[in-house]
Amino acid sequence: MAAALPLQPSTAASATTTATAAALGEVEDEGLLASLFRDRFPEAQWREKPDVGRYLRELSGSGLDRLRREPERLAEERAQRLQQTRDLAFANYKTFIRGAECTERIHRLFGDVEASLGRLLDRLPGFQQSCRNFVKEAEEISSNRRMNTLTLNRHTEILEILEIPQLMDTCVRNSYYEEALELAAYVRRLERKYSSIPVIQGIVNEVRQSMQLMLSQLIQQLRTNIQLPACLRVIGYLRRMDVFTEAELRVKFLQARDAWLRSILTAIPNDDPYFHITKTIEACRVHLFDIITQYRAIFSDEDPLLPPAMGEYTVNEGAIFHGWVLQKISQFLQVLETDLYRGIGGRLDSLLGQCMYFGLSFSRVGADFRGQLAPVFQRVAISTFQKAVEEAVEKFQDEMTSYTLLSTAAILGSSNMPATVPATQPGTLQPPMALLDFPPLACFLNNILVAFNDLRLCCPVALAQDVTGTLENALTKVTKTILAFHRAEEAVFSSGEHEIFVQFCTAFLEDLVPYLNRCLQVLFPPAQIAQTLGISPTQLSKHGNLGHVNISAIQEPLAFILPKRETVFCLDEQELGPDLVAPAPELPAEQRSPEPVTEKREPGEPLPQEPVEGEPLPAEPPSEGGAIGSVPCPQPGEQP
Repeated sequence: MAAALPLQPSTAASATTTATAAALGEVEDEGLLASLFRDRFPEAQWREKPDVGRYLRELSGSGLDRLRREPERLAEERAQRLQQTRDLAFANYKTFIRGAECTERIHRLFGDVEASLGRLLDRLPGFQQSCRNFVKEAEEISSNRRMNTLTLNRHTEILEILEIPQLMDTCVRNSYYEEALELAAYVRRLERKYSSIPVIQGIVNEVRQSMQLMLSQLIQQLRTNIQLPACLRVIGYLRRMDVFTEAELRVKFLQARDAWLRSILTAIPNDDPYFHITKTIEACRVHLFDIITQYRAIFSDEDPLLPPAMGEYTVNEGAIFHGWVLQKISQFLQVLETDLYRGIGGRLDSLLGQCMYFGLSFSRVGADFRGQLAPVFQRVAISTFQKAVEEAVEKFQDEMTSYTLLSTAAILGSSNMPATVPATQPGTLQPPMALLDFPPLACFLNNILVAFNDLRLCCPVALAQDVTGTLENALTKVTKTILAFHRAEEAVFSSGEHEIFVQFCTAFLEDLVPYLNRCLQVLFPPAQIAQTLGISPTQLSKHGNLGHVNISAIQEPLAFILPKRETVFCLDEQELGPDLVAPAPELPAEQRSPEPVTEKREPGEPLPQEPVEGEPLPAEPPSEGGAIGSVPCPQPGEQP
């Protein structure tokens, strides 16, 4: 190990050299020490403690003998230091104890002081906020005191303003609408000036609620039986309220009056269709006319004097009323058709007259709907006629299932007795008496004549084709029923029964069907049909079977049963009578006369008569007094 070189103060150059050598030597010593004591002393330990480094440098400069004695010296010095420490502690142990106690006490006191300071620091923000709140509350209290003083000085004026909602509610509930509107206008002015004040906002809200109640009351008045002067006042109040536009006000008026009209119509009993529809016609004619009069007196449907501004949307206010009137007429037509389909008996002509008068009264306000009544009555008339014809066909089919030719033979056997031929009355249409020998045909004809008499009450010319088609279909079904009876009974026919069946078919084709044709031509005169179509009566045959049944189509299925002879069916229009007679009342089964050719009639009732050849056809359908005569039907199997 190299020893440290002493510094010589001879010259400056030698001093510099010496310092440089010392620095180099110190660096070398540190490197050497770090290499020697790497395991015992970490480098960081002796570098941080100057005494350790100085001692190690001192050891590095000692000789071998000193290094050998160094452990002993260190042990002696250590024992000496320990002895001195023991002596010092023994001699001053009280001082050490008091010092330790003082230290502990001071440490504890410092901890308490620190905790108190922490709590104080934690409470300081809350104390600051409380101080600020106190200052703010003090300012508010001062401001409130000034406001209370000012309020006390203006107590009377403020009380009047605060009582406005109560006064408004009293005016509305007592129907003082003029005063209520003035209060509402005053409150609107207050709102424009003092909209930021909560009390004013509360007053405005309460007044608006009272205005809403007033609006409901005014509209409710329109839902009652209100007269025109009251309507004018109510609409005037609604306009001053400025709640609705002009178009909305018209809609509201019509809705309210419509609700009142519906309440009246709903109160009409619905048990009897005829009573319901007649009362509905009367209520609609009276009240609906009043509503239209009120509307036209209040609102004007004339065009505005000034054109609308650019970009401004205009509402066609006249279309509102027009659409409402169309809706009410459509609803009335629906109710009318519903009640007609429910059945009103034989009063269709009376109901048609009432409806026509209703439409005529509406023509004064420009809402004549009589043209829409014709299709309704036509549909009901043809539907009722079709239903009656179907029932007649069903009854004929039921009678044919239990019909036997033996009863007919007995009736035909008694026909040799002299029969009383009733006198005929000019202008009547007498049913063929030959059908009395065949009860199913007679009953079928009676049922068809009943349907004709019901149809005669409302028999427009437009139904000619539908009625003819319905009757042709019914006759086709009757023909099929006769053919089915022939197929079922043909195998057991005797010669007499076969002859009777041929007479049955002949009566059906030569008596019943031509008679029905004459009835059709009385209901629908060819001259009237031709006049309606705008053609001459001679050209009517080119337009199909209008007003008469195609007999050849009905005769064709039964041709093989009839005897081989040439049969000509003449449909001369001049064979028709101008009127139809009233139906003969049928007697109950137990009271019917055994003589089928004689009819019992009430005193004073006109007797049927065959039409006179060459008589002119009536230009109009038969009047209410006339009806098609019926044939008394003996029960099947009834013996003369």
